[in-house]
Order: sequence, then structure tokens, then C-alpha cells
Amino acid sequence: MFRTPLSVLALSLFFLAPVTAQAPADPKALEREILKELIEVNTSDSAGHTGQTAEALAKRLLDAGFPAADVQILHPNDRQGMLVARLRGSAGTVKPILLMAHLDVVDARKEDWSFDPYVFREQDGYYYGRGTNDNKAGAAMLVANFIRYKREGFVPKRDLIVVLTSDEETSGASIAYVLREHRDLVDAEYALNTDGGGGELRNGKPTTFSVQAAEKVYADFQFEVRNRGGHSSLPVPDNAIYRLSRGLDRLSAYTFPVRLTEVTRAYFDRSARSQPAQIAADMRALAKTGSPAAAARLSKEPYYNSVMRTTCVATRLYGGHANNALPQLAQANVNCRMHPDDSPDSVLATLRRIAGDTAVHVTKIRGGGSGTATPPSPLRPELMTPVEALAGRMWPAAAVVPEMSTGATDGFYTRTAGIPTYGVAALFEEVGDSRAHGRDERVGVKAYHDAAAFWYQLVKTLASGPGGV
Repeated sequence: MFRTPLSVLALSLFFLAPVTAQAPADPKALEREILKELIEVNTSDSAGHTGQTAEALAKRLLDAGFPAADVQILHPNDRQGMLVARLRGSAGTVKPILLMAHLDVVDARKEDWSFDPYVFREQDGYYYGRGTNDNKAGAAMLVANFIRYKREGFVPKRDLIVVLTSDEETSGASIAYVLREHRDLVDAEYALNTDGGGGELRNGKPTTFSVQAAEKVYADFQFEVRNRGGHSSLPVPDNAIYRLSRGLDRLSAYTFPVRLTEVTRAYFDRSARSQPAQIAADMRALAKTGSPAAAARLSKEPYYNSVMRTTCVATRLYGGHANNALPQLAQANVNCRMHPDDSPDSVLATLRRIAGDTAVHVTKIRGGGSGTATPPSPLRPELMTPVEALAGRMWPAAAVVPEMSTGATDGFYTRTAGIPTYGVAALFEEVGDSRAHGRDERVGVKAYHDAAAFWYQLVKTLASGPGGV
């Protein structure tokens, strides 16, 4: 709701790790230094501090020579701060490229980890700490590369904009705020998101490089049954918990239909290259003909199942008010991850039909957007060709695969606002060892610096070509 005067930044930096007077010239040393600084500030929702972190990064950019007018601190509310920084281009007639990351992290408790989650640690080829993977690595890469560009005197054809948001892990209100209140600061031809896509390793070998061009839409629905209750010594068939349970049992048996888009069809077709024979054959059959048999086999893998269809699952239960009383209320939260062009109203109607009982009241309680479809970002050749070429040089064995994320990022808001958004995190991790949001979160040292190098070169290429693409 207001902007911080940059002249007062130093007043709020007293508890942060000190910023060196002269940042290291070695790119990897700079990348490590910034990541360490970010990890060692607790920016979870309960602790806050995203504003102070944004200010520390702003100071780095100012020290590197960015004009104060091009480094903005925004406060969506009195607890959060976000950063928007711009590197000016030479061609004022073309729209900018937006580069995205987020500063906030999921809460982490020291007693749940093998060490303090907010102390940066390098060990056995990994950087450890809350946010090393999700998504302070992305924020550190973007800021380090902006400093490199400024030092080198690089002038892109079109403006480059970095936006570091403050609540991606909770409400997403900060990206929605800047799009609504300060659209001029972030308006762009398209966006590249460090918080989507990524690389897959199998036994240490790169197999796929994912480009996120769509993501599922988050929505929570409530199943609720109420009745008059009574004394537990006089049970009756009309029990709120039983009726709710029967509705949830019907939900557990229901499967939404398979629906493929340009992005998910390309995902299955290209992913087949790195899969065992049967899975590869099923992926190709699904992509080419929509084979029900192939879909049934692939559906046994939770990720493939979620890519193919909208999913809804019970995640929380509440019922009754006393051990010796019949329940007057029973509730369940049902979390849905909807295809981008599914309407919340249509999913609500399906859930009501599945519940199969007029006593089970189903309502939407959170998420789902406004009901306006958010189609996948088009797989533009002028973007995909440079991505594939650079990924092919750096990780020649990895297939470049468009994907629809089953989770959610700030990219939902930029796509909804009409800015095509592509997740090209470029961070490779071993299959089955993703620790984002979990214990002992980490990123490979080589994987992190390789990703920073990928972003450095990709952004320069896209911003220097014809029309800035």
C-alpha cells in the first residue's frame, strides 16, 4: 500500500547479516553469498521479515549502480515487503520481460530438522537451509545476475524486471497486489518464473528439463452435515458423522475424466524419451490417441494421474462436540487441484452430485479464482527454441518437456492477468528427493550454480535478440 523511501533502508538492516562493501566479482561467490544471506533470515509467514530482506537486496542493487527510481520496495500490508527492480533497455517500444521469485518460505522448526533451518550450511555437495530450493535460490540467482549485468555494462533491447514477492506460500496476495495497484511496474510481454519447472535426475544423470507453461488451480470445498444430535445412549440412523463419511467414501471412489491440453499432451509425448519401455509406450499412446488403457495404467502413478485430470481429496475432518453426545455437526475439507480451464462452479456441481445426499451440504470456501479460465501459456517458438538450445548445450541428455504443475505458484496470477508465464527453474534434483517444504531442505551446489548460469545466459539471449526475443 506504500513504498519505502530508499534513504531509510539502512534503519531496518541492523539484524541482517552485513552486506559486504564490495560484492565478490566471482559469479559463484556472489551467488553463494546472496543465498546465504537470504537463508539466514526467517521469512516464514509467522516470523515476517520479507520487507527487511527485500531492503537488503535493494541495497545490493543500489550499491551495484542501479538508480533509486528503478529499485522499488512495495508493502502489500504492514507485515510484508516485496522488491521490484528494473534494468533499462535500449528499445523503448517493446514490452519488458518479467523475472519472478518469492522471498517467503514455509515455516520450519529446529526440532524437526537435523540442524537449525535458518543457518546456511554447505555439506557433501549441497547447500542446506529453509528456502534453498523453494525459492530463495531463485531470488538469489536473479539478484546476482542483475548485479553481473550492471557490472558488465549490459544493456538489453527491452527492459528486464525482477519481482520478488512476499507471500507465495500462503495467500499470493502480494503478486495480486502489485498487478492490481502497480501494474506499470511489472507489466511485461511474458514472465519467466524461477519457482516453476526444473530438472530431473535419475541416479545423478539428467533426464528431463521441465518448462512450466500451466498450473492447476487450488480450491478448497467444505462437506458439511448438521442435525439435532441427542444423547449417545440413544443412537439413531441419522448420524451426521456417518452421513458425511458415506459422502466422502463416494468421493474416494470417483475419478475425474482425463483431459489433455497442448501442454500436457506435449509433456507425455516428450517424457516418453526417458522412461522405461511400457511407461514410454503408454505415454505416447495417451498423447496420440487418448488411449483409455494407457491412461488407466499411468493413473497408478499419482503424479501422472494428477497431470491427466482434476483431482479432489479429503484433507481435514471435524465432528461432534462431546464424547457422550450424538454429533450435531460433521465437516470435512476437500482440496481440489483443478485443470486451468475448469470452472469452480462445474467442480462444485460435480462434488454435490458425488456426495449423493441432500443432507451433505457442499460449498466452495477458498481459492478457485473468479471462475475465469486461465489457459496454459502458449509454447511460443521464439521462447522455446532458445530454452531448448541452451538446455541442450548444458544438459544434452535431458529432454525438454513442457509441463502443467500440479501445485501452485505466483504464475497463476500473472497468467490470469494476461502475462504468459513460463517456469524454467533449471534446478536439477534427484527423483524422489524433493525436500521443498520438508525436513533438511537442500539444493545441490553444482545444481544451484548451473541454474544461475542458465538464467544468466537465457535472459541475455532473450533480451538481446530481434525485438528483445
